Parts: sequence; C-alpha cells; structure tokens
Amino acid sequence: MNKVNNMNRKEKLKIKGAVNLVLFDKNGRIKDSRFIPNTVMAVGDAHIADQLSDSSEAAMSHMAIGSDDTAPNTTDTTLGDEIVRVALTSTTQGTGADDNDVIYIGEFGADVGTGAICEAGIFNSAATDDGTMLCRTTFAVINKDSDDTLKITWTLTLGDS
Repeated sequence: MNKVNNMNRKEKLKIKGAVNLVLFDKNGRIKDSRFIPNTVMAVGDAHIADQLSDSSEAAMSHMAIGSDDTAPNTTDTTLGDEIVRVALTSTTQGTGADDNDVIYIGEFGADVGTGAICEAGIFNSAATDDGTMLCRTTFAVINKDSDDTLKITWTLTLGDS
C-alpha cells in the first residue's frame, strides 16, 4: 500500500459493552439475572479521549439506576428517571487477552434504589443528573424489594484485540 492510500485510511476505536445484572434476596439467593448490551454515549466517547490526553475530566466513579425504559440514544447525558446513584464498588482493567476491558461494579444494597428498575448508567459525579454519562442501558423491569441487593457488573471492551 502506498503512503497516500495509507494516510487516507480511517480507523475508529470500537467500544462495546455488556452489562450483567444480578438481583439477590435478603438471604443471598439469586432472584433474577440478566446479561444485556449497552450504549456508549457520545459524551462517553469524548470522555475516553479526555482520559487518554492530558485533560482534567474526572474519572468514572458512580453508577446510577432509574425507572425509564426509553431506549438509549447516543446523545443522552442523563438517565431518563434516575432513582439513586452509588459510588462504584470497583473499577478494574481486564488481564491477559482481556486487557482491553474495563470492568465497573456497582452494588445497590438493601433499602437503596427500591422499586421498578429498568435503566442504569455510569457517571463521573456523585450528584444526581450531573457529570458525564459514559454509557447507559435499559432492560425489562427488575423489581427490587427493600431487602434485596442489585449487583451490576459492566464491562466495556475497547477495540477488537
């Protein structure tokens, strides 16, 4: 391939994600479990570029759940109807062949975010309806009782390797 053709070739970093939601009862038994795709927001793409540069946007730090099942749009900047936001339990990078993964875990314990849950998102702010939303997903309703715990494991994969 000559130099001119190589310069005209356009590459784009693919970002895809998957969300694993597990609802536990008060005795730690699984009541519901789901594995679904997510949507990375346009501001999420910009946030990733920011984190790769010398800019100063805060890192992702919180996960929120809500009750709006309107399908995500890449231009969304908030959840449709946020119920509660919690600090991430952990943020890790995958290892070995999965070293291009970032894994976010959020836990909504007893009396935290009860009701009909059908959306979730990852943010870089503790304040409701504030900060950059990296990604958002919607799903069929999960009814979280006051003594249930909802654990969300969100994996973002950057690129194809």
